[in-house]
Amino acid sequence: MGVTSYTQEFTTPVAPARMFKALIIDSHNLIPKLMPEGIKSIEFIEGVGGVGSIKQTNFPEGGHFKYLKHKTDALDVENLVCKYTLIEGDVLMDKLDSINYEVKFEASGDGGCVCKMTSEYHTKAGVEIKEEDIKEGKDKAMGMYKVVEAYLVANPDVYA
Repeated sequence: MGVTSYTQEFTTPVAPARMFKALIIDSHNLIPKLMPEGIKSIEFIEGVGGVGSIKQTNFPEGGHFKYLKHKTDALDVENLVCKYTLIEGDVLMDKLDSINYEVKFEASGDGGCVCKMTSEYHTKAGVEIKEEDIKEGKDKAMGMYKVVEAYLVANPDVYA
């Protein structure tokens, strides 16, 4: 089993606490509303959002994937950090055992924030993963962040 790590970050004019609430704390409610063509539903199948909770994301019928499950490993609401693991789902293909994520929202000098995400891809024995193999997933995550950002900019009282 090998581990491949990637780090990406983006800046946004939205305050870090609002981005954290939208993308981490209330994502199960917000994301399916904002992106119904890409996400059918997000449900807790264990817990209610804290450490140890398992959240299942269901994709619309006819898409490439059916579902995925994330387990919350650490949740630091005060410092706006979340660690979680993609533990199950067809997005892992037959190449990955799991993907560990760490997401941090840090204040920038202009009232907005910098979102930093580190992903660790844990491959199955004998499998090598290349960046182009995971580019589609990274692009979809970035697209979701941008949709949430646009919604929060257009609705400055939401999650304030």
